[in-house]
Amino acid sequence: MIAAALPDVIRNRIIALTPNVQILLLMGFAAIVVFTGIGLRSPWPADEPRFAEVAREMVDSGQWLIPMRGGEFYPDKPPVFMWVIAFFYWITGNLKVAFLLPNALCGLLTLGLVLDLGRRLADHRTALIAGFFLLLAPQFLIQAKNAQIDAMVACWITVACYGLLRHFFERPAWGWYFTAWGFMGLGIITKGVGFLPLFMFVPILILALQDRAFFRDSLKWRCLLGPLVMLVVAAAWALPMMVCVEQLGTEAAYAYRDNILFKQTGERYADSWGHILPWHYFISNAIPSLWFPLPLILLAYWRPALAAVRHHRVVFTLLIWVMLVVAFFSVSPGKRGVYILPALPMFALALAVIVRNSDSAGWLGKVLTGLHGLLGIVLVTLGILAWNDHPTLVDKISDYTRNPDHLHQAGTFVLTLGLVWLVSLAMFFRSDSLYRWFSALMVSWLLFSTWGYSLAEPFRTPENVMRKTAEVLPEGAQLGLIDFAEQFILFSPLDITHFSYLDSTQEQERNAWQWMGEGADRYLLVDSDENLACFDTRGATDVGVAHRDAWIVLSADNRLGYCAPPASTKRFFTPRPARWLD
Repeated sequence: MIAAALPDVIRNRIIALTPNVQILLLMGFAAIVVFTGIGLRSPWPADEPRFAEVAREMVDSGQWLIPMRGGEFYPDKPPVFMWVIAFFYWITGNLKVAFLLPNALCGLLTLGLVLDLGRRLADHRTALIAGFFLLLAPQFLIQAKNAQIDAMVACWITVACYGLLRHFFERPAWGWYFTAWGFMGLGIITKGVGFLPLFMFVPILILALQDRAFFRDSLKWRCLLGPLVMLVVAAAWALPMMVCVEQLGTEAAYAYRDNILFKQTGERYADSWGHILPWHYFISNAIPSLWFPLPLILLAYWRPALAAVRHHRVVFTLLIWVMLVVAFFSVSPGKRGVYILPALPMFALALAVIVRNSDSAGWLGKVLTGLHGLLGIVLVTLGILAWNDHPTLVDKISDYTRNPDHLHQAGTFVLTLGLVWLVSLAMFFRSDSLYRWFSALMVSWLLFSTWGYSLAEPFRTPENVMRKTAEVLPEGAQLGLIDFAEQFILFSPLDITHFSYLDSTQEQERNAWQWMGEGADRYLLVDSDENLACFDTRGATDVGVAHRDAWIVLSADNRLGYCAPPASTKRFFTPRPARWLD
């Protein structure tokens, strides 16, 4: 399918290569796309600054066991992802490089595992198709090029699935079987859901009941030792953490332990407090958009897909597992599109097996061609409207910047993307529609990872606000933050004091009021729209716009004469976090 999708000259040259070289060529191309842009941008909201700041504090403090954010325990996620960022920061000394490296490497490892599974369980052509499909799905590259935990936990889950598939469907491989369980444990202390490969035992047991001889050598009593391996790996962090909590013996330490072990796991799944969406969100929204065009391809191959589910053990196992993973996340009221990323690699592999020697419905190419042209036209139109200062776009850009030239720069970028899609459609009109889509998508990723990063960087960080704040404050001044995002700590060239990220804004404000009254040259950075009870914002110093909010600095002159005392005194100090920018 891949070779048939290419123009004749390129196709003939690729076909002449050995299968292993073809796979290495695809891996090399993926590496170029994934690594392009590393070092060109800073951590961007929502999650990246948080993880980067935790990793920075690990290196600066030497305390790696319990994640800290602004000197306060960070109880939302286990530490593995932050450990890896911190390791690369320690090695390179460059946080802009370090924070994106873990997911880039995990993305390439995931792709490599899918390619190897395709080769082992089918053939080289199936492997190439599976890798091609994985790169086509936007969610895969979005996460491989970002610094959210999900790409790493998806990688560990893929390693576990790889080990189980090698053991049960290639030949008994007990080393890979126990490796799979070990990576489930690693996934648990990365983001809780590392156990998802367990669902693969459902279709495996169904197949075993139908044909016990097929699994005679792979389903032994030794299988029962797998969960022990998973628990040992998870306990390698959990037990030292709990010992450390007991040694500290503080209320904050016990709250951290209870939050990370209980609230962020079972309680978050059963009674989510954020991202509440209907049960069908993944099926009706996330998968059609984030995995496009793979669901459309499956629909076009629905007859071969049904036949493969009935007659191909691997396809049956993979698709049942994907459905169980989607069902698992659909049951929880809290949903984010990124949750289903771990299912994408196995879905791409199953789809590759299905299309390997099958014909699709004739409408697939027509639909993709139409969408390709429509997307190009929409992007070109938006670029032209931005050039002509369309009122809606002017209002939108004003939320992020006060410089009107930024709209024209964004318009040029969007127009260029649109031309990429239209030119690729015209140049390769006689080629396969999937190849056209793939070529335009990859060029778009390369443009966004370079030019796009440079355009978006000023809008996605508060560096301008923090620099202006440092300029307006006297030397030796102390700066406090309330109701803040971690990015403001990460980019501060000044020492930072905050009053517990976990407390309410009202409680933070009361602590800030008390702190400001205890010494001279103490200032507070706040959102100008903040509804404050202890400070009068009139006469405050404007320091600019960041993340669509105007920020002001309050001094002792803005401090009211009375403020209700806080329930408890909380202050967390971080010395000059933005040294990493030097």
